[in-house]
Amino acid sequence: MKKIYGSAAEALDGVLFDGMFIAAGGFGLCGIPELLLDAIKDAGTKDLTFASNNAGVDDFGIGILLQTRQVRKMISSYVGENAEFMRQYLSGELELEFNPQGTLAERMRSGGCGIPGFYTKTGVGTVIAEGKEHKDFPTGPDGADETYILEEGLFADLSIVKAWKADATGNLVFRKTARNFNPPAAMCGKICVAEVEEIVPTGSLDPDTIHLPGIYVHRLIQGEHEKRIEQRTTRAA
Repeated sequence: MKKIYGSAAEALDGVLFDGMFIAAGGFGLCGIPELLLDAIKDAGTKDLTFASNNAGVDDFGIGILLQTRQVRKMISSYVGENAEFMRQYLSGELELEFNPQGTLAERMRSGGCGIPGFYTKTGVGTVIAEGKEHKDFPTGPDGADETYILEEGLFADLSIVKAWKADATGNLVFRKTARNFNPPAAMCGKICVAEVEEIVPTGSLDPDTIHLPGIYVHRLIQGEHEKRIEQRTTRAA
C-alpha cells in the first residue's frame, strides 16, 4: 500500500470533510503537524472538532484555523498562549471540552486500543466530573472505597501527527519531547497522516528505537519545518 505522498494537500486528498473530528499531536509549538494544519486551512474544511492539548499560538498551529473560524469545538487541556482561542471561548463562539492532560492522553490511547471507556480519580469533585458516571472502588488505604469517574475513549475521523523520522512503511521515531501527544493522537484516528523531517529506507531503523509502529500510519509526507520557540526569556547584557 502506498504511504508516501508528495505534499500535505495530496496526503489529505479525499480524507477531509466538513464537521469531522480530528486528533492532533503536539504540545504548545513542540511536535505540531504544521504542514498538515496549513493544508486543512487551505482546503477550507469547516465545523471541525479538534482533540489537542492546546491550540498553538494565534498565527501558528491550530491557531490559524481558529482565525479562519474553521473550528467549532476544541477538546483540550490548556487555553493559554492563544488570545483568539480565549476570546472565542469566553464569547461563546467556540465550544470547549476541558480535559486534564493525562486524561486526554489516555482517552486518545484508549480509542486507539479499542477501549470505549475507563475510570479515573482525576477530576473527581470538580467541574470535570459533572454529568459523568461515578463509581466507587476499594482502592484506598486498607481497602476503603474511593470514587472514580468514567471517561470515554476518543475515536477520531483523522489523526495528524509530526515525527522526526519514518521509514516507507510508516514506522515513526520522535525526537525527545516532541513525542508528547503524538503517539496517542496517531492511534485514535480511523486514518492517520504523519509529517516527518526525514524518510529513511525500510529496514534502516533499529526496531528498538521505533516509537510508533507503521500499522497506525496510513499516509506520510516529508517536508521542511519551522523551529519556533514558544516562550523566549532573556535578560539584559
